[in-house]
Amino acid sequence: MDQTSGKNVMTAKHNLILEGRRTLNVSGVKDVTEFDEGKVMLLTEAGELYVEGEKLHINNFSQQTGELDLDGRINSLIYNEHQEKEGGFFSRLFR
Repeated sequence: MDQTSGKNVMTAKHNLILEGRRTLNVSGVKDVTEFDEGKVMLLTEAGELYVEGEKLHINNFSQQTGELDLDGRINSLIYNEHQEKEGGFFSRLFR
């Protein structure tokens, strides 16, 4: 719990490993809400994560483990507080 705001900031494990701005490994991913070659939007344990770049490609994503691997030219990583949506891209795809 964040002592200054009284909000729960993060309840589960969430990590990012960025290697040379070419490879990104993310844990604590709940869902992929949108993606194309220029951006990937993830719902994580720490909120929404926007990955912006060029030629982005998701190599692996497991909802069971919460692990996601992507590569391409990564220009920015931006967090927003998440707002629960009715499923992301993969949850709609695999219904």
